[in-house]
Amino acid sequence: MEKTNLLRSAMKRREFNILLLVVASCIILSFSAPYFLTATNFRTVAIGFSIDGLLLIGMTMVLATGGVDLSVGSIMALAAMINGTLFTDFGVPIAVGSVIAILIATALGGFSGFMIGKVGITPLIATLAMMGMARGLTYVITQGATVPISSAPPAFLNIGRGDFLGLPILVVIFIVFIVVFDIISRRMLPFRKMYYTGSNEKSAVLSGIDVQKTKLFTFALSGLLCGFAGILTLSRFTVATPNSGIGAEMRIISACVIGGASLSGGVGTVAGSVLGLILLSIIGNGLILLDVSIYWQDFISGAILLAAVTLDTMSNKKR
Repeated sequence: MEKTNLLRSAMKRREFNILLLVVASCIILSFSAPYFLTATNFRTVAIGFSIDGLLLIGMTMVLATGGVDLSVGSIMALAAMINGTLFTDFGVPIAVGSVIAILIATALGGFSGFMIGKVGITPLIATLAMMGMARGLTYVITQGATVPISSAPPAFLNIGRGDFLGLPILVVIFIVFIVVFDIISRRMLPFRKMYYTGSNEKSAVLSGIDVQKTKLFTFALSGLLCGFAGILTLSRFTVATPNSGIGAEMRIISACVIGGASLSGGVGTVAGSVLGLILLSIIGNGLILLDVSIYWQDFISGAILLAAVTLDTMSNKKR
């Protein structure tokens, strides 16, 4: 009886339904795409969404407050470009450059949070402006040229290309970040304040929550994770490119909404968002294996985002 109740409870959770979709997608693609069920393909897919996973954590928290962050891809690219430029042009140790890049990314995210929480600019406009400014700086720094770091220390390059216990180090880092942030987002008060703010901002203020500081903290956290993602991208590809991360925001928002986050705020879990990202990655990988045109892939990605937002809007109306 107890096991039956647990099963019914699990089936009511959004994560369970997404997990079923992931399994169903794998089964379908295993028959339609002969190379899908191979260790090499799974490794490629896992590495591909590992860096996106860090952006996804920050986006989940931002959506929980009722906001949105369109600057994640641009800040990630800027962090990689800053680190690469400091190393190649100024001889700054790669570890020191990484810290500087992450701090700058955190400051940019925090600035967006300040403009949203204190000044009162809507998240869409504030982060859209930050997206343009951060992307512009990546071009200004090197006039649009790429920055290779092939001479970086092997220890740094090994992060993006090496293995640990048979798994790519990038995947191990992804798992650690996801587990830690899923736990603390459910249990630690500063993270719970994000959900209270997104559920009902006026009630949160009346309850004594400093909404302005909560938004500042949330967007600074998003910037911090973008900085980490930029460093990992640089380690993986050994080159910083100004075009890196273009379109990442649409992919990340889609994954979060599919996983249960709401554009209205107050709901969503890191685990659910991760399952949404895995589902999108599997679908994208399947389209490539099936030799579907890149133009149709973009169309399908946009259609999935529209469907996810539509379902979210309808569920909000019902509530």
